[in-house]
Amino acid sequence: MILEMKVPSPGESITEVEIAEWLVADGDYVEKDQAIAEVDSDKATLELPAEASGTITLKAEEGDAVEVGAVVCLIDTSATKPDGDDAPTKEEVKEEAPKKESPKAVVTESKTYATGTTSPAAKKILDEKGIEASSVPGTGKDGRITKDDAVKAVPSMGTPTGGNRGTSRSKMSMLRRKVAERLVEAKNTTAMLTTFNEVDMSPIFELRKQYKEDFKAKHGVSLGFMSFFTLAVVRALKLYPAVNSMIDGKEMLSYDFVDISIAVSGPKGLMVPVIRNAENLSFRGVESEVKRLAIRARDGQITVDEMTGGTFTISNGGVFGSMLSTPIINPPQSGILGMHNIVERPVAIDGKVEIRPIMYVALSYDHRIIDGKESVGFLVAVKEALENPVELLMNNDIKKALEM
Repeated sequence: MILEMKVPSPGESITEVEIAEWLVADGDYVEKDQAIAEVDSDKATLELPAEASGTITLKAEEGDAVEVGAVVCLIDTSATKPDGDDAPTKEEVKEEAPKKESPKAVVTESKTYATGTTSPAAKKILDEKGIEASSVPGTGKDGRITKDDAVKAVPSMGTPTGGNRGTSRSKMSMLRRKVAERLVEAKNTTAMLTTFNEVDMSPIFELRKQYKEDFKAKHGVSLGFMSFFTLAVVRALKLYPAVNSMIDGKEMLSYDFVDISIAVSGPKGLMVPVIRNAENLSFRGVESEVKRLAIRARDGQITVDEMTGGTFTISNGGVFGSMLSTPIINPPQSGILGMHNIVERPVAIDGKVEIRPIMYVALSYDHRIIDGKESVGFLVAVKEALENPVELLMNNDIKKALEM
């Protein structure tokens, strides 16, 4: 029996996927539920499992865009499994294939031009630059080297004269193309503005220094910066609910819950999984969820549902060393908070200069729905909570907040 395997729907509104990589070769024997391909949608990379055991015939090539419901391979379920070892994988087939000899380089001797005479002006230029007249083609009468020929033969500072100048071209994945489309859409369809502030991270440094070892020993996750920032954002969104809103046609849609999208770097590019109902999470809850989502994104296991929705986004460019940036809104959301690296800087404290660990933070927001007063107030509220976490995020009970 020949089974037609069709592309399943990865999620609502997705109409096509791209064959990112076949994990088996044409003619291989595959087992039921064995991963046979990786497919890219505009939201995630998913594995395609075999629906039955048998010999596979591929009907699409890597890089092909295929519609949901289209046949991508055939499985002959009447075929028997080969004796001995399992059928070789695609990678093994590639390794066992005989290597082709590299084409031999063709050596061409440098060209020597038969020239006529050299004009005095051309000769002077060539002599000054130490260029042999025999190496310069003359375009004048009877091969005469003109002044223009000499000028063209002298390399200028802006003219490439050697070294590698190769280029390469590769197809962007469907996920990367979708990210690009969304970023351009955000720039073109929102009245995006960014406001900045700075945060003295000393209080958080002290808390982490004192409690991070016990926290990790008890909960199995590190006490990082994301829990402080997430809970500070939750508090600020309650104070400024317009930032936790979106434009829907001619209406303003506000949420009484906080779903925080966190931008993480995955093997296929930028991923934005969502921490659901962050307003109900403790420090341990946030750190556990951040770790879970980051691992799933890194391993390519993140699902469309885990990246759908979100009412506000936090992006941490500081892990890559960014000092300051203007993050782009994640549509249809109205705000995104950018975190940056922490650097010891001289600051004025009670009239004296002290060295403190300072982070610059940025809030990009849609000015159509969020006024300047609200945006600045929101960022100030985030700053206040981060600089006074014991009172504003822990209700003056550190051990209870950290569940120690």
